[in-house]
Amino acid sequence: MRPEAIRGGGIVPLPAETATVRVWDPVVRIFHWGVVAACILNLFILEEGKMAHRYVGYTVAGLLAVRLVWGLVGSRHARFADFMPTPRRLVPYVRDLVAGREKRQLGHNPLAAVMMIVLMLLLALTAGTGFMSTLDAFWGVKWVKELHEVFANGILWLAVLHAVAAIVESRRHRENLIWSMVTGRKRAID
Repeated sequence: MRPEAIRGGGIVPLPAETATVRVWDPVVRIFHWGVVAACILNLFILEEGKMAHRYVGYTVAGLLAVRLVWGLVGSRHARFADFMPTPRRLVPYVRDLVAGREKRQLGHNPLAAVMMIVLMLLLALTAGTGFMSTLDAFWGVKWVKELHEVFANGILWLAVLHAVAAIVESRRHRENLIWSMVTGRKRAID
């Protein structure tokens, strides 16, 4: 539903731009799409263990470091305090979701926040074990390589779940969440 204004004695719909608000700032969007690109490169295109694979992993570690700092000092919806999935936020949201009456969120909903935190943790663990495998102390150590692969595969499966959830939520709330992560804008809360 678009907002309306009274003009010339009649009610005229306002332009669609006035019905949206900026939610995702450039740092959040660069982090998101940078990680997407890096994961596609390292999981499907680049050969593991090679220099390009490592540099992409270092890039992810750098993006993650920036995002962690931005989660403390960034814009409103980028801050962890805005979406930290406490039981007080999570339990009622899940209850409402199961009942089919969850409220649309402007920022991350509590389940999306859980997903984001788990994915960030897996990114850190994947980058950490990848870096460990380049050190003399862990060079060729099987458990380090296996953990690296487990964490990377966890990212893959959770990213698929994340994308499916974004599509389902987009349909339920009649809002293209994927496009909002491109533009940074979402429909204002009704």
